[in-house]
Amino acid sequence: MRKLSLISLMLLIVSTSTFAGDYLTNTNQNAAFLRMIARGASIDLDGVYSNPAGLAFLPKDGFQLALTVQSAYQTRDIAATSPLWTMDGQTSTRLYEGKASAPVIPSLHAVYKKGDWAFSGSFAVVGGGGKASFDQGLPMFDAAAISLASATSNGMLKPNMFNINSAMEGRQFIYGVQLGASYKISEHFSVFAGARMNYFTGGYTGFLNVNLKDGVAAQLGAAMVQQLVQGGMPLEQAQQVVQQQSGAMLQQLEDAKIELDCDQTGWGLTPIIGVDAKFGKLNLAAKYEFKANMNIENNTHKLDAPDAADAFMAPFKHGVNTPNDLPSMLSVAAGYEFLPSLRATVEYHFFDDKNAGMAGDKQKELKHGTHEYLIGAEWDINKLITISSGYQKTNYGLSDNFQSDTSFSCDSYSVGLGGRINFNEALSLDVAYFWTSYSDYTKTNPRGLGASVDKDVYSRTNKVFGVSVNYKF
Repeated sequence: MRKLSLISLMLLIVSTSTFAGDYLTNTNQNAAFLRMIARGASIDLDGVYSNPAGLAFLPKDGFQLALTVQSAYQTRDIAATSPLWTMDGQTSTRLYEGKASAPVIPSLHAVYKKGDWAFSGSFAVVGGGGKASFDQGLPMFDAAAISLASATSNGMLKPNMFNINSAMEGRQFIYGVQLGASYKISEHFSVFAGARMNYFTGGYTGFLNVNLKDGVAAQLGAAMVQQLVQGGMPLEQAQQVVQQQSGAMLQQLEDAKIELDCDQTGWGLTPIIGVDAKFGKLNLAAKYEFKANMNIENNTHKLDAPDAADAFMAPFKHGVNTPNDLPSMLSVAAGYEFLPSLRATVEYHFFDDKNAGMAGDKQKELKHGTHEYLIGAEWDINKLITISSGYQKTNYGLSDNFQSDTSFSCDSYSVGLGGRINFNEALSLDVAYFWTSYSDYTKTNPRGLGASVDKDVYSRTNKVFGVSVNYKF
């Protein structure tokens, strides 16, 4: 049972997301978002994603194209406090550092406007977009390995007597191809209908093994022989018993080895509708993305684990499907032109995560869906340069049961700033920097050892740099 307990804990780790990004859809698909954030009422090329209905109000007919490249870097650290780490009666803290990077995140947006119609399309990374690595392992790994080692040695093996070798790396990309049409119903109203095809590709590699340090086996054996002899057992018999017990213990540690190498793919369709209402200097817009039902299928190249753990490993065998829905999303925004050179927007997003299927029905542990509040402004200094900035507040509705070592989120606020350079009427360049400040999340009693001595503190950082080249043909 101890061996199976270790395996099941490993399963809990790899069955949840280990990838870059979190469980929300990416909204940063253009550098214009990074520099201003609130773009839900935009009547510009980036509206292909943020306000597709508004494309019908573009001032000029013709074809427009935007190419965006972003670079994103994150850290995901866990400060794990537990008496397990030393098993000497003292509580200590270990820091587990995770890094996630996506050096190149490309996207392409295009629109063709003719009269009252605008036809648009895009290609973007709509979810994920990189890989996450925990090169020093995770608290779950260490806790499971220490518990197993202690159980197999009747408490004689202490953490300083063995090495735990573990690591986890995961990657996730959800590519989206969107097509749709916008139509200006009247002077003040326009509508949009379209869809996005989402293709998921990802995977993970990981391993865990426990090895005794040099000389520990002999040291432990001698101590066990001495105990038996002091209890009245003849020396030769005690040596034979200890030899058998030591062999069984080492075999159990050997059986605890786990190695995983699995790729995953899947797809789903997101229908999208939108509406825009323009009244002079005021523009009101809304967009609704329906839930994309998506299952990801395993293409498992390597799955090494004890035969006794077959039932636990079944979800990760080759060909098995796991739910990974993209949640429905509502965006509403209001933009106002205070001056011909000064514009501002306020916006709200809601992601219905509680009704989007996740592995193990984990979405049921959320307190509510995700709420985002956005505000942004931009100012044309002159015909050549526009500067802008924005702010976003994100509230996920997290709970302890939703959070795990390799799949955790933190409430946050984000700030973006940057500008646009208008080289001429046809060519412009958006440049932006975007960073996020996260609130640490403390999960109490994650290992069941008592809330006063057992806790994990999750923390994150995020920085994104983006450039978009826009051209009007």
